[in-house]
Amino acid sequence: MVFTPGQAHVLDSVDGAGQFGRAMNKTGRPVALVPLNEGLHAGHIALIRAAKRLRNTLVVVAWTGETIPEDFAEEQVDAVWHYRGDQLWPGGMRTTITPLEVGMEPAAVIGRELTRLVSLINVLHPSDVVVGEKDYQTVVALQQAITDLHLPVQLHGVPTVRTSEGLAISLRNAGVDEDAREQALALSAALTAGAHAAEHGAERVLETVHGVLDAAGVTPEYVELRGLDLGRAPEEGDARLFGAATVGGVRLTDNVGLPIGIGFRNLEPEQDS
Repeated sequence: MVFTPGQAHVLDSVDGAGQFGRAMNKTGRPVALVPLNEGLHAGHIALIRAAKRLRNTLVVVAWTGETIPEDFAEEQVDAVWHYRGDQLWPGGMRTTITPLEVGMEPAAVIGRELTRLVSLINVLHPSDVVVGEKDYQTVVALQQAITDLHLPVQLHGVPTVRTSEGLAISLRNAGVDEDAREQALALSAALTAGAHAAEHGAERVLETVHGVLDAAGVTPEYVELRGLDLGRAPEEGDARLFGAATVGGVRLTDNVGLPIGIGFRNLEPEQDS
């Protein structure tokens, strides 16, 4: 196999991806996996660029789209693992990994995505895996699986990329009809407003979120304030605020981080070492 870094070399089989990973491991070269599906957007590019910033690391994008975007070569991705589900699981997905604590989303949905991610890791044997915090509950489930199953890989979460209006960039959000756009923006606006009420405690945060959604005529499926591990939110400290709602026939989810009981303005700036 002739391999030139930065040229988006195509790995078109599970065996080929495995051989690539083992070859890089033998040479001591770290490999960062960026597990995508299809429908490339700015959020995916942010994941690739975050992976490229890992020192001396080769970047492999796992991709299921019919064609391979030219963007991968333009971003100087080192390799593209172009795979299909029936290649990864010839007999179908007969085994799934389901976390005990899955947060607000259905366990079956989180379990299937978690199984896909762990399968990709087990084939490629990367040193690092880079995922987006847009699906924060999946990020937590993957970190738990890495820890509990003793997978030798480091997880990196990348903050959600948003439009200038604040809407999280995702394939699902892009499917909202233009006439429902304002209501779709209300979900991210409500969570942001709630986060800025963090100084006043959990009750004020939730009241603020519901107030913004009510004013926009949006009925949420859920609004939840949780700890970073999806457990109970602390009375004071870092937490995560989640929301889901169906707008224009599209089910939207979003989340933001917040310092509950402290507030952003009270955070002490980092001291230079």
